[in-house]
Amino acid sequence: MRRMNALPMLLSGWRWPVFALTASALMLAAAHGFERFGGLAPCPLCLRQREVYWALIAMTLTGLGIWRLVPKRRFLVALNVLIGLVFVTGVVVAAYHAGVEWKVFPPPSGCSAGGGVNPLILGDLDKPMTIPMCNDAPFYFLGLSMAGWNGVASLVFAGLSFAAAAVTFRTYQTK
Repeated sequence: MRRMNALPMLLSGWRWPVFALTASALMLAAAHGFERFGGLAPCPLCLRQREVYWALIAMTLTGLGIWRLVPKRRFLVALNVLIGLVFVTGVVVAAYHAGVEWKVFPPPSGCSAGGGVNPLILGDLDKPMTIPMCNDAPFYFLGLSMAGWNGVASLVFAGLSFAAAAVTFRTYQTK
């Protein structure tokens, strides 16, 4: 019996979609943790980045459910490619947000009404509520903002998804 390395084993078959689903849930948990416990209210582009992970979770759960009914190798390959494409979408959204923060791109309408007040906390309802500006990163770590790090993570996950499609195509055997 041949022993597989950990990475090819992770990338083979149903394991990668489950890992991508878990990674997406953890990315959302981290974002909500920064919001809830760190007091960092999300701007509209931050929320857009989260939508990518929610879409990936819904698509992957649906795909794994269908795969349980029709366990075909080519379906898993297609699911891994689709997961990769969703992560590529995450790279594009995160890169745009980082570009807005670096003032390379203009912010979309609705992102420049600055203030820094958390719109999720109800205070005096007679006062106007403002949203955080999309072009003000709350902090930088190793030269990248949270949007930048989200883009890096999405890029790595996209590459692994496409690698998982190739590994699954070459090695996965259905019963």
